Amino acid sequence: MHSGDVSPTTPKLQLQLSIPHRDPAYYIPDGNTVLLVENTLFRVHRSTLTKDKSTFDSMFSLDSDLRSSSSTPSVTAGPEGESDDNPIRLQGDTAQEFRALLWALYALPPELTLALTPKANTSQLFNLARITHKYEFRSIEAWALGALTTIYTRPTHSPSVQVEDVEGPSLVQLTELASLCEQRDLLDAATLRWKRLLASGKDIALAVGVAERLNLRTLLGFAYHAMMLQGREVWDNDALLTRAQRIRLLSGHYALGRLWERLPSEPPVISHSPRCTGGAQARCNQAWAALWRSTLDMGRQVLLIQYADVVGKLMLAESVTKALVEREIPTQGMLDGMPWCKDNVLTAVAGKVKEVQESLADYFTDVA
Repeated sequence: MHSGDVSPTTPKLQLQLSIPHRDPAYYIPDGNTVLLVENTLFRVHRSTLTKDKSTFDSMFSLDSDLRSSSSTPSVTAGPEGESDDNPIRLQGDTAQEFRALLWALYALPPELTLALTPKANTSQLFNLARITHKYEFRSIEAWALGALTTIYTRPTHSPSVQVEDVEGPSLVQLTELASLCEQRDLLDAATLRWKRLLASGKDIALAVGVAERLNLRTLLGFAYHAMMLQGREVWDNDALLTRAQRIRLLSGHYALGRLWERLPSEPPVISHSPRCTGGAQARCNQAWAALWRSTLDMGRQVLLIQYADVVGKLMLAESVTKALVEREIPTQGMLDGMPWCKDNVLTAVAGKVKEVQESLADYFTDVA
């Protein structure tokens, strides 16, 4: 290094970095309010910040009331927000987030329209959704969340979506945002992406941690189930898992194994056709119970499906039942006892699969 070079750690550079600088885009000459976010000064129109009945509206109204009721002369720096020397300081925000807010408040229609296309800047929309939620720009928040939901519900094979996944917010950040804003559609889109990762064996421990922290029960169940299927050797060597989480995995393995043992004797209830009454209904129930046991037995015989993988075995049973009902494989007389209700068994099996999937988190509990 040459003697004239300035090290990143020198006091001179640190001083330069600590001096607030004006934002190149949103330090507007005819603006009437100066705000400091991180180390960036923004000069904007107060009337613009009070749009949408935001928190700034009440903030500025309170400030105005305090000024009118105060008899104390103003300090030499002038009232807060009227100069670079005495800006309004926003705590807990980033300059990028505040810049995204101002973009939405000052943007022209073509710029806003672009945000609804595959060319949208997902990082900008993410920052916009976060800061509008904090400052209660309700309509802008809803618009930003809707745009993000549109982007993240596009087909995953779209090249533009793959690029945005790299340049935009992480899946963890997206999940946190959807949970914070209680945006169900965006949360469902994020959960679907988590499920794809879990199915490929990626970021399972990370998913467990995120789901526990945000109390996302559906994702938590799928994440624990995916980790359980990895085997104990993987659990014990994953640094992201806590001791409590490993105990829950053992608990879940045991509980799901017990569930699998009970299932053959507990066929889900089917809806009977109006024509299926009396003795015919009794025969129908008997035929259905036998069919249920037979399809589950196939799960026992498939060695590639782990003992505690109840979801995998139920999905296999669902596929076999569908093939039988639709005559894709020989029925061997198993459907003869239910001439009017055989189509209803598909609904019953699908309902059981969904029930177990949605309650997976309940099996991975702490040991009392």
